[in-house]
Amino acid sequence: MLTFMLRLSYKSTMTLPPFTDEGLLPPGDHLLSFNELRDSFLVTGEGCDIPEWDRFWRSHLVDNLERLTKELWTVGIERVFIDGSFVERKAHPNDIDGYFDVEMRYFICGKLHKDLNLLNEHKIWTWDPGSQKNVSNFAKRQLPMWLMYRIELYPHYGQITGLTDRYGNDLVFPSAFRQRRSDNQQKGIVLLRQASNHD
Repeated sequence: MLTFMLRLSYKSTMTLPPFTDEGLLPPGDHLLSFNELRDSFLVTGEGCDIPEWDRFWRSHLVDNLERLTKELWTVGIERVFIDGSFVERKAHPNDIDGYFDVEMRYFICGKLHKDLNLLNEHKIWTWDPGSQKNVSNFAKRQLPMWLMYRIELYPHYGQITGLTDRYGNDLVFPSAFRQRRSDNQQKGIVLLRQASNHD
């Protein structure tokens, strides 16, 4: 009985809270494995009351995200966060945005890129602006990872993002990704966790 209660308690900590009235995740870091993400309303649309919710597209994006996240985990990157319209009440997000924590030295010396591209057959791991391409119907030029997977994951090692808060202060990824760009409304974010024996 005690074992069952402990297991139930563990599972209940992984429940994703519903969207706020503004269609955002409540502020905080919401820890989810990929199985939990797939079962959540972010993919299924359950409880969102949007008939055109694109479950199949969202599921496809999660499959792509899992592939890239596993490559990050393989090279020792532990903390991967996802955000953007995928974690908002939007029927068909264009992509999944996110960032990951990395030591500056590992990124700056170029070893991160090399290690990741050894794992990826398409060699999409780069953040070089020269690698970006124009895409029809999108104002923003896109990186190779977006072109191949519709995923954008950025390294965070303390650098500013080019985004600012309502007062004009420069933002780093953790702060920029936890507020809605249009009005600086605070919102939640998903922290991806590796599956354990409990899953």
